[in-house]
Amino acid sequence: MADSLFNEIYNPDVLSCLANLSNDEVFTPPEVANAMLDMLPQELFSNPDTTFLDPACKSGVFLREIAKRLISGLEVQIPDLQKRIDHIFHKQLFGIAITELTSLLSRRSVYCSKYPNTEYSVSRFPDVEGNIRYKRIKHTWQEEKCIYCGTSQVGSLSEEKRGTELETHAYEFIHTLNPEEILNMKFDVIISNPPYAQDTEGAGRQAKPIYNIFIDRAKKLKPRYITMIIPSRWFSGGMGLDKFRNEMMHDQHITKIVDFTNSKDCFHGISVSGGVCYFLWEKDKQSDCYFTNITNDFEDSMNRSLDEFPTLVRYNKAVSILHKIKSQNENCFDNIVSSLMPYGLSTNYRGDKERTSSDDLVLYSSNDKSYIRRSTITKGFDTVDKFKILISKTSAEHAGEPGKDGKFKVIPSSIKVLKPGEVCTHSYFTIGCYNEITEANNTLTYLKTKFVRFLMLLCISGFGLSKIVFPFVPMQDFSKPWTDEELYAKYNLNDEEIDFIESMIKPMELGGEDNG
Repeated sequence: MADSLFNEIYNPDVLSCLANLSNDEVFTPPEVANAMLDMLPQELFSNPDTTFLDPACKSGVFLREIAKRLISGLEVQIPDLQKRIDHIFHKQLFGIAITELTSLLSRRSVYCSKYPNTEYSVSRFPDVEGNIRYKRIKHTWQEEKCIYCGTSQVGSLSEEKRGTELETHAYEFIHTLNPEEILNMKFDVIISNPPYAQDTEGAGRQAKPIYNIFIDRAKKLKPRYITMIIPSRWFSGGMGLDKFRNEMMHDQHITKIVDFTNSKDCFHGISVSGGVCYFLWEKDKQSDCYFTNITNDFEDSMNRSLDEFPTLVRYNKAVSILHKIKSQNENCFDNIVSSLMPYGLSTNYRGDKERTSSDDLVLYSSNDKSYIRRSTITKGFDTVDKFKILISKTSAEHAGEPGKDGKFKVIPSSIKVLKPGEVCTHSYFTIGCYNEITEANNTLTYLKTKFVRFLMLLCISGFGLSKIVFPFVPMQDFSKPWTDEELYAKYNLNDEEIDFIESMIKPMELGGEDNG
């Protein structure tokens, strides 16, 4: 009897389940879930025919909070409480869990029992899943990559490494091109906090975003509304997000976005590089987007077009500043910024401690200075014997978050002028190519201004710096140094615009030498 009961109701070890959680599973606070629900037309919660789907259930918070609203909203139509609860849980609320553990958590949150076919469930179902399903899915490999999510067959999520007992993190909703076949029904609202990224090349490699795939699959179900909370890194693209960014910026069905510069203002104590945002997509409406940014507890909202600039500008107050800069029709600063790995030397490349030849080059790496033979470099020959700016590809901020004063530094203090005969590894990139040190120093001074660092900040989507963060920075005459006051005057910035820049950016020592 005991054995048959155990086989019928399998109770996995909670510690094994916890070990299976992905590093990218951020649980949604109830207040955030309700803020997302507040964006929806509230009459949805008074309609007994409205259907809701969470395709990436973790704690079940979305379905639970929806249930609360429906229980209140349907009181007139279905006066009997138990009949109302049964109708809501059986006919209106549906979920797809991302792991076995989250399926149990979600059912416990929604049904008050991890097994809704027992007497402890607030609404009885004939099976152990109810309307919150979990199915262990395998990745589909082609050329050592999963064709659906891009994870590597030889990476840390491969079946060869994880065996049959551990989660594959092959999420059911996105591991198909036909998500409508999973539940075989239509949904009015799809709401979720999907997994953010997936392992691509094993340990130590940057993960590939997958939240964009969840949004794509959600749209294929043709719901009336979609609302999801996702990283804001898509604002600037990169890491396979350029196509997604373009689609989102040109999608006029996105009517609302709420953006948190610091993810900790949304997820308490959780750092998500570049911040997070949630949005509302409406099938039957097209308009400008009501865009809200929250930075340092300051909330700023504005109706605007998302596709006005090549990157999605998160600060509404920056729009007028960019208009004034663009009106000058100047060349873009990114024309003098090198690509990554400017001399063809990888991040872990190290030279010799001592110079072996008078023609050796000085190499700057994350391990300080060393010396290499000139023949070692494979690109960037035109700048080797010139003055140029050395700048780290890692920004000054952790996870793109501001300091305790709410301000950003953007550029690390290590920025400096490289002399002729000095090069760098992939840990850095270079700016400019000058015969005279004066021009290099003047460029360095320009980069340290609050004006320039503010314009760079608009294109930073995480903690990385590269050529892609300079499209808003205009070129200048570097025969002279530049100050913020001169730049504010040149572009006719008003007091409010100046105050905004000053409130966002930390001061840096100007001049050819940086004292941090």
